[in-house]
Amino acid sequence: MPLLFSYGTLRQENVQLTTFGRLLVGNEDALVGFEQSMVKIDDEEVVATSGKTHHPIVKSTGNAEDRVPGTVFEVSDSELAHADAYEVAAYKRVSAKLASGKQAWVYVDARFAPRG
Repeated sequence: MPLLFSYGTLRQENVQLTTFGRLLVGNEDALVGFEQSMVKIDDEEVVATSGKTHHPIVKSTGNAEDRVPGTVFEVSDSELAHADAYEVAAYKRVSAKLASGKQAWVYVDARFAPRG
């Protein structure tokens, strides 16, 4: 099963129930070489789901000392597709290495994400 790392709203119970139809079980971990900021969300459905007009977003710094704490979840392929549908165009899903050594999908700032 795929691993999905979240540092933001996908950790909220209400977002998980709406997006996946269940509560996810995860473990604390950290995204290595990234920094976090905030992005304004204009999608009314996403704002209604999360209850927030601004969501955390990350971009790579290339510095292994930089860490973004979060949670890594085991999800199904169909749940990953639901997460893709939830995230707005500001985000792009990429594979990244976590502090634990695990490789997981994570949503990063699409403006700075690798092409492909």
